[in-house]
Amino acid sequence: MRADGPVASPGTASETAPKAPRCGFLFNHDQLHQIAHSAPIAFELIRRSTQMDVTLLASSQAQLDYLQCAAARYGLAQADIRLLHLPRWLRPIARALDGIMPFSRITMLLGNLATFRTLDLLVVPEKTSLLLRTHFGLKSLKMVHTRHGAGDREVGFDRASGKFDMVLVSGQKIADRLQRAGLLKPGGYRIVGYPKFDMHAGTARPKLFDNDRPTVLYNPHCSPRLSSWYRDGLAVLEAFYQSDKYNLIFAPHVMLFSKRVQVSLDRLRLDWPGRIPERYRNCAHMLIDTGSANSCNMSYTRAADLYLGDASSQVYEFLLDPRPCAFLDSHDTDWREDNNYQHWHAGPVLGSAQHLEASIDEVFATHADYLPVQRRLFEYSFDLNGTPSAQRAAEAIECFAATQLATRSAAVAVSPAY
Repeated sequence: MRADGPVASPGTASETAPKAPRCGFLFNHDQLHQIAHSAPIAFELIRRSTQMDVTLLASSQAQLDYLQCAAARYGLAQADIRLLHLPRWLRPIARALDGIMPFSRITMLLGNLATFRTLDLLVVPEKTSLLLRTHFGLKSLKMVHTRHGAGDREVGFDRASGKFDMVLVSGQKIADRLQRAGLLKPGGYRIVGYPKFDMHAGTARPKLFDNDRPTVLYNPHCSPRLSSWYRDGLAVLEAFYQSDKYNLIFAPHVMLFSKRVQVSLDRLRLDWPGRIPERYRNCAHMLIDTGSANSCNMSYTRAADLYLGDASSQVYEFLLDPRPCAFLDSHDTDWREDNNYQHWHAGPVLGSAQHLEASIDEVFATHADYLPVQRRLFEYSFDLNGTPSAQRAAEAIECFAATQLATRSAAVAVSPAY
C-alpha cells in the first residue's frame, strides 16, 4: 500500500482530484457579429485560469479566421480553436436553404453532438443552442448565456432567455427586465458589464473619410416589422448622396442583406431588402458595408459623429461616447411608453426621410438637450466599474463551474456494501 495518501475503499468516494471542467464557447451563426460578446471571456479564462479546459468552436471558416486573429491579439496564438463541420451530404442542402431559414445553425448542432457530449459547460451568445437540451438529448449539459447586445427589443426577454443555467448581463436594465418577466433563476445571473468594449479599450477612434465633413452612421435593423430600410432606406441614401455637408456610413444590421426574403417571426411580416444602387457604392463621401468584420467590431459606431437608426442595439454601443442620435420611425409607432423603444428617448424621432439634411442639422444643434438622457440610458444598460468586463464574466463562469462541480461531486451516490 502506498503511504502518500488514502486509498479509496468500497462505500467511499475517491480522493483523486476532479478533472478540470470542459468548457466550450460556441459561435454558431451566419455572420460574425456575436463573436465579440463572448470571445473576450474565453480568452480571459484561458489566460487566467488552470481551473478549466476551454475550447472555442467555430461554425464557419470566417469565424475561425476571426477568432484566430483575435486570439493572437490577446497573445493566445495557441488557444484551442476548432472548426465544426456539417456532414458532407448536408452541405448542398444548407447552401440552398440558408438564404431563407437558419438551416445550418440547427443542423450544425445536430451534426456535432459527439463534440458537445464531451463538454460540461457550453457558453453561447445566442439561444438556438438550447436545442441541444430541449430536442437533441443533452439534458445534463450546463449552459451559460452571454447575450449579444444591450438593446431594448422584446425578443431579448422572451421565454427562451430564461432557460439557461447562468445568464451574464451587461447592466441593471437587462437584469430588471428579465426579473420582471420571471426569467431569472435564484443565483442564476451575474452583472458583468460588456466584454465587447474590452476589445477596443485604449484604441484610437477610426477616421474613415479623407475630408472634414461630419459623419453620419445609418444603421437600420433587418426585421421588416421594425426596420426603416424597407420604406425609407433608399431615400436616406439618396439624401446623403446629394449632400455637400455630410459623410454617410451605411452599415445596416449584418443580417439585412444576408437573405433574399426577411421575415419577422414575432409578428409575422415579410419583406425584400432589394439591392443598393451602384452609384452609392461609388460615392466618395459614402461608405457602404452590408456585413464585413468592420460592421461587427465597433469601427463604425466609434467613427461616426451622429447615429441614425431604428431598432438596433448598436445605438447603445454608440453611446459609449455620447453623441447626437436620431431615429427613423417608418411604422407610425406608439413608442413613448414602450420599454422596447427606450433608446428612442436618446434623440429626435423622425417620421420620414423628407428634408433629411435639415433634420440632421437640427439633431446636431439640439444634442445638449438629450445628453442627460443618453448618459442615464447608457449607465442603466452597462455596469462598467473599472474592472474589465471579460474578467468579471470569466470570474462568474469560474464560480458557476466550481459550484456545479461541487454539486455533482456531492450528488455521486456511493452504493452501500451488501
